[in-house]
Amino acid sequence: MDLTEITNPSFIKKLDKEQMMELAEEIRVFLIEKLSVTGGHLGPNLGVVELTIALHKLFDSPNDKFLWDVGHQAYVHKILTGRAGDFGTLRQFKGLCGFPKMIESEHDVWETGHSSTSLSAAMGMAAARDIKEETNYVIPVIGDGALTGGMALEALNHIGHKKTNMIVILNDNEMSIAPNVGALHSVLGKLRTAGKYNTAKDELEYILKKIPAIGGTIAAAAERVKDSLKYLLVSGVFFEELGFTYLGPVDGHDFTELERNIQYAKKMEGPVILHVITKKGKGYLPAEADKIGTWHGTGPYKIETGDFVKTSSVAPSWSGLVAETVRKIARNDKRVAVITPAMPVGSKLESFATEFPNRFFDVGIAEQHAATMAAGLATQGMKPFLAIYSTFLQRAYDQVLHDISRQNLNVFIGIDRAGLVGADGETHQGVFDISFLRSMPNLVIMMPKDENEGQHMVKTAIDYDCGPIAMRYPRGNGIGVPMDETLRPIPIGSWEVLREGNDAVILTFGTTIPMALEAAEILATDGIYVKVVNARFIKPLDTEMLDGMLATGMPIMTLEEAVLAGGFGSAILEYTHDSIFPTQLIRRMGIPDQFIEHGNVEALLDEIGITAGHLVENMKALIHDQVAEREKV
Repeated sequence: MDLTEITNPSFIKKLDKEQMMELAEEIRVFLIEKLSVTGGHLGPNLGVVELTIALHKLFDSPNDKFLWDVGHQAYVHKILTGRAGDFGTLRQFKGLCGFPKMIESEHDVWETGHSSTSLSAAMGMAAARDIKEETNYVIPVIGDGALTGGMALEALNHIGHKKTNMIVILNDNEMSIAPNVGALHSVLGKLRTAGKYNTAKDELEYILKKIPAIGGTIAAAAERVKDSLKYLLVSGVFFEELGFTYLGPVDGHDFTELERNIQYAKKMEGPVILHVITKKGKGYLPAEADKIGTWHGTGPYKIETGDFVKTSSVAPSWSGLVAETVRKIARNDKRVAVITPAMPVGSKLESFATEFPNRFFDVGIAEQHAATMAAGLATQGMKPFLAIYSTFLQRAYDQVLHDISRQNLNVFIGIDRAGLVGADGETHQGVFDISFLRSMPNLVIMMPKDENEGQHMVKTAIDYDCGPIAMRYPRGNGIGVPMDETLRPIPIGSWEVLREGNDAVILTFGTTIPMALEAAEILATDGIYVKVVNARFIKPLDTEMLDGMLATGMPIMTLEEAVLAGGFGSAILEYTHDSIFPTQLIRRMGIPDQFIEHGNVEALLDEIGITAGHLVENMKALIHDQVAEREKV
C-alpha cells in the first residue's frame, strides 16, 4: 500500500495477520529509504514496527493514550497516524519533528526527548481518567534503558502502590543508546530466560483449585508453594513485588503472541507489565549487527553498504578532542576518573574506557546519580570528569548545586552539546546551562573559542583544585586550527582581545566568535572599528578588563548562543549596575524567551536574529544611540 495515503490508524483493525506482516515490511523499507537521506533514529524504529502495528490494532488512539519513552521510537506511530508524506522533511527546519509533537497530531499525547518520563506522565493521565470516571486505556511504551532512570522507578513504585489500571509495555531490546548497564538490566536478563513463568503459575493454580476444600492451613501452604515456584523460575520477580502483574517475555515481532498477550492484559485489573523482546535495527543488517549504538541515531547513509555519508572535516570532533585530552592527562594523573550517564559513544569515551577500565563508570540513564557519584569521588581526592550533555545536565541541577557546588568539590563537568544542536530540536538544545549554573556559588564556567584553546581548558580544569569547574563545548567538529603539543593551564577568569577597536566592543565566546569577527570585518569597511573580546570565562568575569572597557564609555554588545534570561549578557549588566557604571549602552544578543525547534543550526540562528548581518545592524544602532546620548549631554 502507499503509506503516504494513510490518514489514521483505523484501517489496521481490518487487517489479518498476513496483511499486517506485509504492512510491517513496507514500513521497514520506507524507513530505511527515507532515513538514508535525512538521517534519524533508525535502529529504535525498525525494532518496534510489529509492536506499534499491534498496539494500533488493539487499542483506539487517541482515546487510548500511547506514551512513547523515549520518543525517538515513535516514527512508526507517526506513519500510522497519517504523517508518512512528511518524512522527507524529518528533523529539518520547519519539517517533521523526530519526537512526538502535540501540534503535529492528536495521536501524540505526550512529548519527550529525554527518557524515563512516560510512567509518571501515564500515572497523571490515568489518575485524571479515574477522577473523570472514564474508561480509556493508558499505555506507556518504555525501553529497558529508560527503565533504569530514577524517575521511572519512582513512578513504578507509585503505580504499583495505587494499583492503577495501566498497561506498561516494556520494550526490551537489550540496548538503549549504548549497551545497558546495572542490576535492573540483569533482572530483565533473567526474565528473558525465565520464559514460561506465567504458564507454569497458571497451571499450578488450576491444579490447586481441583483439590477439594482442605482448610485454611493447607490453602496457605499452597500459596507459599506458588511463591516458591515464582522465585524458583524468576529470581526476584521485580515487577510483581512492586504490585504489577507481569506478562512475558513476548516475542515483539510475532503478531500472534503480541495480540494474545495484549488482549489478556486488557482484561486484567490493576497495573500490568507486558515484557516485549524486540530486535533493535530489525530488517536492516548493518543496524541489526550494531552492538554499541552507532545506528541508534544517524546521519544520511548508503542503503546498499550501510556506510555513512560523512561531511569532510580535518578538525577533530569536540567530544573526541575533550575525551582524548582527558585520556592523555589521565596517563600521568591517577586521580582522573570518568563518569557518563549512558553516553560513552556520544561523548567519545570508548578509548578511555578501554585504557582505564577501573577508572571509567557508565552509570546508565541516571544523571542525578552520576553527578553525586562524581562528588563522592572528589571527597576522596579523585578528579572526576563528568561527561554529560547540556540538555541532560538539567536533570542533575540539584545534585550539581547541593552535592558538588555547595561542598566546593573538585569535579570537572564537561558540558557536551552546549548551544544549538539542530535536528533533535527543542528537547535537546543546549542553551539553558549558563543560566541555571551561573547562580551557583563556587562554580567556574568556561567555553573555548577553538579546539586548541579547548585542550588547554581541559588541562585548566584538571589542574584546578579550588572547587567545581565546568567547560562547555558544542556539537560537531572544531574549526581546524593548529594544535599545540604542550598543554598549559589558562588563568581562571582571564579574557583575551582578538581584535582591537575604539568605537565599540563585542563580548562573546565559543561558537559565536567567528560571527563576531566577521561582523567586525564588515563594520570596518564602513569605518567603524570594533574590539572583539573572547570572554572565555563566563564565570568569573574578567573584571579588570571589563572595568577598563566600561571606563572608556564605549558601547558594549554581548553575544551568546544561549538563552538571554540569566545568561552571560545578564552577568555583564549585573556587574555594570553594581559597579555604578551606566548600563544604557549595553545591549545583548542571544536566544529569546522561547523554545527553539529542530532544524539546521544556521537556519535557526537566522530565524532568531543571531547572524553576522544582524550583529552588524545591531552594532550600528548601538553606536547611533551612543552618539545620540552624547549629543544630549
